[in-house]
Amino acid sequence: MADTLMTANSLGDYLRTRRALVSPADVGLPPTGRRRVPGLRREEVAELVGLSTDYYIRLEQGRADRPSDEVLDSLGRALRLGPAERAHLYDLARPPRRAVARAAATGRDAVLRPALRQVVEAIPANPALIMNDRNDVLAWNRLAAVLIADFPNLAPRERNMARRIFLDPDAPEVHLDWDEAARTTVGILRMAAGRRPHDPELVRLVGELSLGSAVFRKLWAGHHVHEKTHGLKHFRHPAVGDLTLDYQTFRAPGAAHHLLVIYTAPPGSPAEEALAFLGSYTAADSAGSAQPRRSTELT
Repeated sequence: MADTLMTANSLGDYLRTRRALVSPADVGLPPTGRRRVPGLRREEVAELVGLSTDYYIRLEQGRADRPSDEVLDSLGRALRLGPAERAHLYDLARPPRRAVARAAATGRDAVLRPALRQVVEAIPANPALIMNDRNDVLAWNRLAAVLIADFPNLAPRERNMARRIFLDPDAPEVHLDWDEAARTTVGILRMAAGRRPHDPELVRLVGELSLGSAVFRKLWAGHHVHEKTHGLKHFRHPAVGDLTLDYQTFRAPGAAHHLLVIYTAPPGSPAEEALAFLGSYTAADSAGSAQPRRSTELT
């Protein structure tokens, strides 16, 4: 198995997939008739960025010198990249040296400060968990264990949301927004791969998911990137039915590779009532693995 997620020309692959998503009209260029491929042509990107076509072609082919910050910034604007996509562009253009990257990745993001675990456990009314960029769930409170997965009774390697999304056949029953969850999960892993392409655990995870899921393989080939920040999440639970929650994420101070995720419900909403119902079971279970036995939905 390869020991890196960086291909021979990761930057060029990324640039090709991004320009295929931008039409001439998006950037104010006049239509030029039928096109054999979608998106912008290489010479059009070069013109927008202020480069020679020859240099841009060499850049896509992996034969150019290391691009400057000015070139990368111009590429980001021309290809209409968002903040996460621009960060990924820089990661690919400035890959870390292999030895440094492997040393930085080794086990660091799997070790959680005890105080951070206590923070999660001290949030009683809302599901909360801490993940790393590989989607390993490192800490959770009792409500998260009831709503999302029975984390206390899972083997450590199974406490990984990417594995659960793509390899658990029941995942679409729990995650009603499975298609979006799959896409954003791959995007998070793509971001991590750009930052730590030689992380052996990440290499192993991507290999496992590629072998086990055709959907993962297709999404991975699209080079989509995603930074988990905030949004809506749609769950289904056998005891309370469907519920939609907001989520907010926070990078842990002094441990930027650890992400605290907290799910909340609007005051007075059916989702708030559902969480209160699930919480009534977690309060009596100090181990965090009790599951509500009621089979009818809340009304």
